[in-house]
Amino acid sequence: MCRLARSGGTFDLLHWLAGRADGWAGVLEADGTVLHACARTPDADGVTPAAELAATGARELTARGADSYCLDADDRTAFVLPLEMPSASRSPHPPVLAVVAASTARPGLAALLADATTPLTLCFEAETLERKRRRIDLAESRSREAVLHLLMTGQLSIAHQVAGALRPRLPEPVRVCVVECSGGRREAVEQVCGEHAGDRTWIVRCPVYARHLILIMPADPEEGRGPLDRAIAGLVDDCVVGVSEEVPLSDTATGYRQAFHALAVARGLPVRHARFGSSPEPALVVGSAGARWADTLLTPLLTYLPRRSQDPGSQELAATLGSWLAFSSLATQHLKIHRNTLAARLKLIGELLGLDLHSLADQAALDLALAIRATPALPRPAAGATAPSATATAEGAAGLDAILRRPAVQEWAAQQLAALAALTTSGVAEATLRTWIRCEAQLGPTAEALGISVPGARKRLTRLESHLQRSLLQTPSARYDLWLAFRAADLGAGVAAGVPVGG
Repeated sequence: MCRLARSGGTFDLLHWLAGRADGWAGVLEADGTVLHACARTPDADGVTPAAELAATGARELTARGADSYCLDADDRTAFVLPLEMPSASRSPHPPVLAVVAASTARPGLAALLADATTPLTLCFEAETLERKRRRIDLAESRSREAVLHLLMTGQLSIAHQVAGALRPRLPEPVRVCVVECSGGRREAVEQVCGEHAGDRTWIVRCPVYARHLILIMPADPEEGRGPLDRAIAGLVDDCVVGVSEEVPLSDTATGYRQAFHALAVARGLPVRHARFGSSPEPALVVGSAGARWADTLLTPLLTYLPRRSQDPGSQELAATLGSWLAFSSLATQHLKIHRNTLAARLKLIGELLGLDLHSLADQAALDLALAIRATPALPRPAAGATAPSATATAEGAAGLDAILRRPAVQEWAAQQLAALAALTTSGVAEATLRTWIRCEAQLGPTAEALGISVPGARKRLTRLESHLQRSLLQTPSARYDLWLAFRAADLGAGVAAGVPVGG
């Protein structure tokens, strides 16, 4: 029994006891509810089931307040004994061990069961504590995930309130770090991160990718400590680490995208570590005209009032749109909603905005507009401004070209595409990317248009990830920025040549 208690736990002990009794063994609540059970012989037809007989014995034992109880029925006997719960966790009615055996059971069975209560109690208590630990761990993980979601959607004050119940306090400013672990090692890597993170870093299990950890770190490491991201890459042999630039806490979503792009670069480096290269975000270079364009485009969504109180409002729809643009179909895991719910919300969003959400051009416009709305440095519309008409909204969607023609945006686009010009095969690289963008970032149509296989198209794009220092094939992807950069470059070339560029 001691060997089984150490190696197998409650189930193996009950399986052994049921074999010794040639019958049924289980652990039940005082009211007869079966918690664990194991049967070595099936119940015969027309005979009271063993579980029912054991439950009756458990209720009788509790009602009488006895130290043991035997109940005979249908040529079988139920032996019932209370488990010896520790005083610290003793309840008025502790669980009981019940064994149902033939009335002609071997001599000494009752004494054997009395001896079994001690190891069984220890196993049951240990497993109960482990279940409680896992529930607490899950609750804390979900709470941290909720704080991350609030930060990603720009709800900073609520994030601080929720984080106040946990540790540590949210830092400011921050670097966002994404750690990719090998299969099944996320908990072990999380423990390593916790041991070396100090008391100022938030560690969150990614709700979308099961192998990722997200670290929200202070921008400046503590005195006497090196950069945490480099330390993790050195301590864990098979993990890959990507890190963002220094960003305000309110811009955590941008930091996450940067870290994700850096992760794509780090996969191809021997050091398994990369930091996001210095590059301005498009939302920072559009100016006040870009802010007005974004407000015009998004107002039908941001001013939406649901017909029923249980339906999602404007804030929830905007969060759904942002999650879907970042994670595509994996947004169901990020938002913890069913795929049909996601599809219904996206259909409503498309109708409100008058856009085709399956079009990469409209996706890129919406991604830029949401990023502009989340940039506090840009001017916001005056309070009390009226919602624009459908005509104004259409003009807002079409007005993206005017924003992309601005000198600052043209310079940003040139920086984005400069890495392609430096390649010896720049023509092939640009043709591949343009074809991929034209084919709505779908590998199958891209391969067909290029006249190559799907694995060949995937290899080309994977190689380009390291040159562009951006993730292309995994979401969050740089496909929106590339669409904007190519569109801006084409518009700039058309203006320079005096040739109008179509939509």
